[in-house]
Amino acid sequence: MTSITRRRARFLGLCLASGLTASQALALDLALPVGARETVSRITPSGSYDLPIGAWSQDSGIPVASLEGEVQRKAWRISGAGITTGQVLGPMREQLMADGFDIIFECTARSCGGFDFRFGTEVLRAPNMYVDLSDYRFLSAKSADATQALSLLVSRDGETVFVQLIEVGPQGRPAVSVSNARSVAIPEDAGDVVSALEQTGHVVLADLEFDSGSASLGDGPVQSLDAVVAYLTANPTRQITFVGHTDATGSLDANIALSRRRADAARAYVVARGVAPAQVAADGVGFLSPRATNLTAAGREANRRVEAVLISVE
Repeated sequence: MTSITRRRARFLGLCLASGLTASQALALDLALPVGARETVSRITPSGSYDLPIGAWSQDSGIPVASLEGEVQRKAWRISGAGITTGQVLGPMREQLMADGFDIIFECTARSCGGFDFRFGTEVLRAPNMYVDLSDYRFLSAKSADATQALSLLVSRDGETVFVQLIEVGPQGRPAVSVSNARSVAIPEDAGDVVSALEQTGHVVLADLEFDSGSASLGDGPVQSLDAVVAYLTANPTRQITFVGHTDATGSLDANIALSRRRADAARAYVVARGVAPAQVAADGVGFLSPRATNLTAAGREANRRVEAVLISVE
């Protein structure tokens, strides 16, 4: 594979050798959620593609690597899966990395450059591909031997998720295959938790119940926290803070310490299940933010809680 500008090719580590063969190229096998349907597949034996390698900016537009080779363009749609764009792209990113690909650049709608990025990069025509300007994700990557490069674009229209793949490499290499054997595992209540986080910025984790003075989560799985695990794993740019709360029994200092232990317990749960520590923080406010009266037993029970607060701005 060659590049129009050698400076950009060296920056990406893309191979400029002329003796590449199709047998040297890696065969890609991407697993999409069950129900994915291919909408278009087009191969240009000798083509070119401007691979985005950075976000759009007012001064320079979208930085690209102008690549030449055999270009494959594919798109899929996934209907009625009840999943987010991050829950689709996240596993695909992990598959690429497991196959030896290096991620060059990754962004979400706002951090990509919103409207300007979307209309400054190549997108297959509707109805094969659809892009919501407020909800799309993009990444570009290159193979370990620097003979292939690709981009993935994921967006949605209502309950339908769209996936676009553009790949450049040696002519005659194996076609990208897609397997539906693996689906995204989403806990039963993930939709409610994720929807609340995305729409209102916070959610009470209602299945975390604490006895007075206790910060124990118990021994079994916690569905709301499992939903948070799925959400943060699939959305590595998202960050949340667990905020612990107490009833009004005891002093403020003691209750703030207890509320922090409750938040710490929730954080430890999700980190132990693979969430990056940098994505999640913990704090507590004691009894300073009640959701019910402390004059009744039921009210005090309701006040002993942990909330997840979305603190990402992108």
